[in-house]
Amino acid sequence: MPQLERTAETVGAPETPKTPRAAPTLALTSAATTVALMTYTASLVSLPETVADLHTPVSAQAWLLNGTPLGLAALLLVAGSLADDYGRRRIFVSGTAALGLTTALSAFAGSTWLFTLTRVAQGAASAAILASSLGLLVHAFPSPRERLHATGVWGAFVSGGIALGPLVVGALPSWRVSYGILGAAALIVAVLSPRALTESRAPRGGRPDLAGALVFSLALVSLVAALTLGRDGWLRTPVALLFAASALLIALFALIERRARTPMIDLALLRRPRFLGSAAGGLFTGLSVLGLFSFLPTLLQRTLGLSPMDTALLTLIWSGLAFAVALQTKRLAGRVSPRQQLALGFALHAAGVLTMLGAIGAGSWTRLLPGLVIGGVGSGLLNAALPHVAVESVPVERAAMGSGAQQTFRYIGSCAGVALTIALVTKGGGSPAHGMNVALIVSAALALVGALGVLLPRERA
Repeated sequence: MPQLERTAETVGAPETPKTPRAAPTLALTSAATTVALMTYTASLVSLPETVADLHTPVSAQAWLLNGTPLGLAALLLVAGSLADDYGRRRIFVSGTAALGLTTALSAFAGSTWLFTLTRVAQGAASAAILASSLGLLVHAFPSPRERLHATGVWGAFVSGGIALGPLVVGALPSWRVSYGILGAAALIVAVLSPRALTESRAPRGGRPDLAGALVFSLALVSLVAALTLGRDGWLRTPVALLFAASALLIALFALIERRARTPMIDLALLRRPRFLGSAAGGLFTGLSVLGLFSFLPTLLQRTLGLSPMDTALLTLIWSGLAFAVALQTKRLAGRVSPRQQLALGFALHAAGVLTMLGAIGAGSWTRLLPGLVIGGVGSGLLNAALPHVAVESVPVERAAMGSGAQQTFRYIGSCAGVALTIALVTKGGGSPAHGMNVALIVSAALALVGALGVLLPRERA
């Protein structure tokens, strides 16, 4: 049976089905994922310098942070579905090459709008990488035990990219040089991938659901744009129109999917508790963890006077621990279920951020250390468990779609979380310290809701 499944997955691939080489597949998908996350987090410590260089007004600064999450949220599910139908290696290589080119282009941006457009494009390219990577890994590691190890390692490199991005930017002379180097790194991975990776796709037949992909992307662009603009006033007409457009487009998407021969996403999955738990895990990771830690480095530079490198080293405590913990979570296999691991990760994040209360007001970065340690352990558990839960929540042949769906919710949550954090900090009674305390409490509350969201859905007996 395993051999038959493997043969079926490669229908439409080059003449003779090939057994994928596991080690190169894991190495290249992890490397590309690391670069994608480094690109994503590069703006976290370079924001003050970029804002000054591009003369970005306060009202547009959220776009500099939300550009990449916008591209990710809009195209992750689309990229996952296309990878399953059109070829996972093809989408992976295309995404990696596009990431290299768009990241290099951002180094030459001379205005806020142009830089934001390149960041959105980087997010779209990263979506192709992240969604197709797990599909490639599931094909290369067919047994559940191998798959658990591979997705755990891949999840650890998500944390590794988050850790390295700020360090690279902090160590280099300017943000433009750092983007040029990251672009070159992505292009190197793109060149190495075609010969080392084996093509695979889902044995569904039919054409990719391009109509559904277009409508879904437009719906998410409208939603994320509304969330980003909302920080300047939720009752304004443009925000209301964007929310309304998003709702109408999602309804149209559901109609298209019901009638499509090969739908981008099987709407019956929404009745599966595992899929709902996976979606909740992604959404609340974005809302509570990414939303807070995306803006924290900028706040530390503005309130405590830390340099970009000092800020990168401080956040490395959180992200570095997340990387180390994610690599070690394989020891929990058989003793702690992935959903319990997610709940524990959310609980530790909540505990960690609550210990940070009052640190900004006291002007003390040392008071942040216990929270960064506890939160780092929690983030490591989340990053290791999320990819495994994603691929296990859908049929194995739709692994890339399952990954794309979960990460879509993750980066929708991130966009909303960033907008919410900035709004709380900048409008918290006129004091960033007070606003930060409110943001920390909200982040902890959202994490606890996330823990319940992944534990409550139960499969029917």
